[in-house]
This record gives sequence, structure tokens and C-alpha cells, in this order.
Amino acid sequence: METRILIVEEQDQGVRLDKYLSTAMDDCSRSRAQQLIDEEAVRIDDLPVKNSYKVKAGDEIEVTLPEEEALEAQPQEMALNVVYEDHDVIVINKPKGLVVHPGPGNPDHTLVNGLLWHCHDLSGINGVLRPGIVHRIDKDTSGLIVACKNDNAHQSLAKQLAEKTAGRQYYALVHGAINHEYGTIDAPIGRDEKDRQKMAVTEKNSRPAITHFKVVERFDNYTLVSCRLETGRTHQIRVHMQYIGFPIVGDPKYSLRKTLPTQGQMLHAYQLSFTHPSTGERMTFEAPLPPEFEALLTQLRQERSGL
Repeated sequence: METRILIVEEQDQGVRLDKYLSTAMDDCSRSRAQQLIDEEAVRIDDLPVKNSYKVKAGDEIEVTLPEEEALEAQPQEMALNVVYEDHDVIVINKPKGLVVHPGPGNPDHTLVNGLLWHCHDLSGINGVLRPGIVHRIDKDTSGLIVACKNDNAHQSLAKQLAEKTAGRQYYALVHGAINHEYGTIDAPIGRDEKDRQKMAVTEKNSRPAITHFKVVERFDNYTLVSCRLETGRTHQIRVHMQYIGFPIVGDPKYSLRKTLPTQGQMLHAYQLSFTHPSTGERMTFEAPLPPEFEALLTQLRQERSGL
């Protein structure tokens, strides 16, 4: 069991208890907050309260979180597009639609399950649900991801990511015509207060996020850009491009514009570079655009040419 104590600040005076909890605790959705309240796991002055209770400045809220059932990722046979592999690391070209590691709603058939079958062993630094995983890409983002087979390799890659010496570049097709050639988006990202399933540019409970981009090709109402990550926040490129007014084509969360016929967002991790943890060799890998992405670009080129 875990107990958390929350002190309501003046600015949150009058907010419903379930909404307050979902905002104050990063790992708690509003529905989860309501469940905890219904189970009398939320107390004020040692008394249970209702969802509709309006919090008061100075309230001391005690939240008791039950122990979660222990889970462990299991090996599952699946076809993996292995770009490179040795005794330390494995680089995969992940297809769109494949979740990286198990979690709520995706208990199995993830990349981690396939890696455990293929490699038989992965580094244990990130626990039993995310073994070997040092960075992630979204379910509907295709492209390169590296996993580590031992803790030494994991520590080396994690350090490179933290020190920004590992490189990650993406192609993104976005709505709108970007007139300038280059740009840097330096805007902190945190959980969206209105929708816990989304991230947003915000100063509240956020972390620094920096994305560099350059224009690769222009179409009538769309732009193909190459994005280089300096940080690795959840949904970073998707949030940043939407923030500056150029959301990614096909993005179901961050693009409300009428879009081209696509099966998911047009975002692909095409280049990955890092220093090998054992040999010290600088390694760079590239993955071609998936067929559906390339086909969409071909269509736009034909429309631009009037064909």
C-alpha cells in the first residue's frame, strides 16, 4: 500500500475533488480518482468524502493507493525487422501500430514481448515490463528504436540520451506551408489538464522540451519536415508541431484538421545514431519511409505537378 498526502493550495479552492486529484497526481486519471473515492481510499480529516466535494485551501487529503498486481512481460513469437544486432544492442525498424512495451490496455503482443522471444534476455534496469527499453516511440509512429541486452549497454545508452550525444531524427508530414527553412521549438511539455490522455505545452508540472526542424519538401497545403530531438518527452514532436500551428497529418490526438486519407499519423523515425557501448564506435542507422508514407508523398507530388 502507498499513502500520499496532498495539501490543497489557494489556487485550487473550489475544484471538485475528483478533478483535483486527477490534476494533482500525474499517474491518476479522473475515472481512477472517482474509483478511489468510491472505495473510500481518499480521506480528509480521516473521513471519507464524495466525488462532488469542493476542495478548500489548506485541506490535507490522504490518498491510499492499493498495491498493483505484479505483472511481467512474457516472450511472444513475432516477426521483427532487425536492422542491427550484436551482444550488446539490437536496433529494430518498428512498424506503425506496434506498442513498445506492455501497459494498461496493452498487456502483451508488444515489441518487448517480441524482443524477449528473439533475444531471450534484455537489460533489467527498467523492470519486468520494460526490459531493455531506453527510449520509446509512439504506437502509431514507425521507425528505429534501440534496445539493450545487458545493464552496461543500457547505462551507456541512457547516459548518451541524457547528455544529448545520441541522435534521433524523424520525418513528419504536417498541415500547412512552412515558409522558413529551419526552426527550433523550445517549449516545456506536461500533462494536459483538460485531457489526461494528451500532453500539452504548459508551464505547470512540465519538463523542458526542444525540437529542431528543417523543411525537406513543400506541397500546396502540406510540408515535409525533418525533426531532430534534443529531449525526449512523450508525444514531443506531435505536441510541438501542433503548438506552432502545423499539426502532423493523420494525428488522431493533436490534429483536428480535415486530413488526407491515412492510416495513422505521418511520423517516421528514420535515423538513429549512438556510440557503441563496448567498442566506442559511432554508429548511424537509417530506415526508409514505410510504403504508405511514400505513397502519400507520391500523391502530393503528382497533385503539385498537376498530373
